[in-house]
Amino acid sequence: MTAPASGALRIFIIATEASGDRLGAALMRELRARHGAVEFEGVGGQAMAAEGLTSPFAVEELSIIGFAAILRNLPQLLRRIRETAAAALAFRPDVLVLVDGPEFTHRVARRVRRRDPAIPIVDYVSPTVWAWRPWRARAMRGYVDQVLAVLPFEPEVHRKLGGPPCLYVGHPLVEQLGVLRPDAREAERRAASPPLIVVLPGSRRGELRRLMPVFGATLQRLAATGVAFDLVLPTLPHLATAVTAMTAAWPVRPRIVSDEAGKLAAFRIARAALVKSGTVTLELALAGVPMVAAYQVSRSEEWIARRLISVSTVILANLVIGENVVPEFLQRDCVPEKLAPALAALLSEGPARRRQVEAFARLDAIMGVAGEPPAARAATAVAAAAHRIAHSQHVRSRL
Repeated sequence: MTAPASGALRIFIIATEASGDRLGAALMRELRARHGAVEFEGVGGQAMAAEGLTSPFAVEELSIIGFAAILRNLPQLLRRIRETAAAALAFRPDVLVLVDGPEFTHRVARRVRRRDPAIPIVDYVSPTVWAWRPWRARAMRGYVDQVLAVLPFEPEVHRKLGGPPCLYVGHPLVEQLGVLRPDAREAERRAASPPLIVVLPGSRRGELRRLMPVFGATLQRLAATGVAFDLVLPTLPHLATAVTAMTAAWPVRPRIVSDEAGKLAAFRIARAALVKSGTVTLELALAGVPMVAAYQVSRSEEWIARRLISVSTVILANLVIGENVVPEFLQRDCVPEKLAPALAALLSEGPARRRQVEAFARLDAIMGVAGEPPAARAATAVAAAAHRIAHSQHVRSRL
C-alpha cells in the first residue's frame, strides 16, 4: 500500500476511554482543518461522534477496571477486538491510530499488523511502560511504527527500553491552562478563610466504595482539630446521587458539582485537595493546588501490582516533575490518621505547601507549554507517518 498522491486521507482511529475519546476528537478536528478531505472510521465515544465518527458499538462496554473484571468480560472483549481489527482491514486506511486504551487497542493493532503489514500504525499516548511491564516497549516495535507521547520523559524511556520511535507532542492539559489557573479575584479567594478543599475520590463506583469512607473520616478528624474549611466534591452526573448519599454524614457537607465548568472553577479557588491518584494529580498541579493523594485496591490486585510496578511513585504529577513532592498514601497507609495531618499541613503557609507550589511552578518549562498545541503536533505527526511510513514500506516491497 502507498499513500495516495491526492484525495482524502483515510484514517482508522480507535479510542476506548473518555480521555482517549477527547484526544481522538481533537486530533480529528486538527487533521480535518489541515487536510480538508479526511475519511474517518473506527471506534470512539461521544466526542468523536460529534466529529463525525460512527462507532460500531458503545465504548462504555470497554470501560473495565481491575483484573477480575477483565476476566469476567473477556469473551466480549475478544469479540470486539476481532470485529474492530476486521473493520480496520476492510477500510484499508492510510494510517491506523490507537488512542490510549492499550489492553484493547494494541490487541487490535497486532491483528492488523499480522494480516496487513503495510498499514502504518501510530500509538497516541504511550502505555505506562515506565511504571510496569517495561518489556512491552520492545514488543511494540513489532506492530507500532510511531509513538506520540503526552509525557515529556517518555521518549527517553522508550529509547532505553528499545521501544518504537517516540515523539513528545504534549499533554492535552496544557491547552486548558486558561481555565485551570485563577484570575486575581479567584487568587484572593484561594488565599482567604475558610480555605476551600477539593475532594476527588474517583469516577468509578469501586473507587468510591473504597475511598469515600476513608476521605469522610479524614475530614472528620481534620474538623475535630478545630480547622474550619469549605468543601467541593466534583463528580460525574450519573454518580451525583450516590455521592450525595455517601457524604450525608460528613462533618462538613460538600458542594457537589457534576459538570466540568464547576470542577475547574473549584480548582481555581482551592487551597488544597484530597485526591485519588491518577491524571487529576497533574491537572491539580498545573492549577497550582497542593494535594494529598491516596489510593486503595483489593488485596489480590495489590499483590500483583507490587510485583509488577517498577516506579518509586504512582502520582503522575511526581513523575512529570521528577521529584516526589506530592505525598501519597497507598493501601495500608491510606488511613485518616495519616491523611488528616498531611492535608492540614497544606492549608497554611509552611514547608509542605511551599515545596509543592514551587515544584508546580516548574511544570510550564518541563511540559513545553509555550509551544504548538498538543493536538496540532499530533496531527502533524499522524499525517507525516501516514505518508513517510507507507512510502518506506513501498520502497522495501520493491527491493
